[in-house]
Amino acid sequence: MLRKIIYRKRGGLDSIDVVDCDSPSPKSDEILIEVHKAGINFADLMMRQGLYGAAPDFPFTPGYEVAGIVLECGEGIKGIEIGDRVVAMTNFGGYSQQVVVQENQAWVLPDEVSFASAAAMPVAYVTAFHMLSYLGNFQVGNSVLIHHAAGGVGTAVSQIANLLGASVVVGTSSSGKKEFVENQGMIHVSKEEGDFVKVCKEKTGGKGVDHALDPVGGKHVMLSYKALCTGGRLYVFGASSASPKIRTSWLAAYRMWRQTPRFDPIKMMNSNKSVFGIHMGMWDDKEVLKQHMIKLAQWLKEGKINPIIDSTFHFEDVAAAQKHIHDRKNKGKVLLDFSP
Repeated sequence: MLRKIIYRKRGGLDSIDVVDCDSPSPKSDEILIEVHKAGINFADLMMRQGLYGAAPDFPFTPGYEVAGIVLECGEGIKGIEIGDRVVAMTNFGGYSQQVVVQENQAWVLPDEVSFASAAAMPVAYVTAFHMLSYLGNFQVGNSVLIHHAAGGVGTAVSQIANLLGASVVVGTSSSGKKEFVENQGMIHVSKEEGDFVKVCKEKTGGKGVDHALDPVGGKHVMLSYKALCTGGRLYVFGASSASPKIRTSWLAAYRMWRQTPRFDPIKMMNSNKSVFGIHMGMWDDKEVLKQHMIKLAQWLKEGKINPIIDSTFHFEDVAAAQKHIHDRKNKGKVLLDFSP
């Protein structure tokens, strides 16, 4: 009998269960993966709290990214074979010993890439690359601001931006993560005491940054917008300010919603700045994501990027893993181990 993780209902860590399940059967255009590693993302925590609009109805199995071995292929599968080592983006369901995905959601791994490194990539690195390169048309010498700089996406942004030739990468985080952030090639700004708008202006000769990446939401978004230069791009890809604690805070969620700016197109036109909303789970052109992953896997193979793994928890310790992230203790990616 297999095991998977479910969220029984909206709530705290006590709403998580590990339950028995049957092996899923792939359709003609699907593959069955034996999961070895699965990534945890902040979105998974917000799903549990009932704050993630794209989530299925309770109960459900969360999880957006896995790495493992192909056990079975549907009749229509041509590019992947049984026994292949793969990484996959899942439409939920990744917190399981086995998962079924469509062929265009999975990619065969180079032998040099570990399951841990692979599982750390689909959300963090694809999101970072999608924003900076695909949407942002990143140019050598561009400058970047990234919040939650010590997390999975933050470290991915720093690596990709510096690889692409960034002149400045400013990263905000708690004061306790200053050394870690600086070791990742960023200029650290304390989220408790620092003025990141001021620092961005100072480090760019008064102009502001070319790219600001904001997973915080609420009033924070307008501050990120103010940190931009003329022609700058703001990418909003999260709303962590709605989830400051383990249990759902409807007051925090309401405050975040009330404080979120409503952008006036005319004012945006006059300032020559752009705002993008990013939700990779809702991006429907899988071919674009596939090309991102192919590029990133090649960089990983060549040693140009290196996912930072904070910690790996056995899947039955998923509550402890999520608490670790809730408490803002992670420096890099947190993974779940499903290895047989």
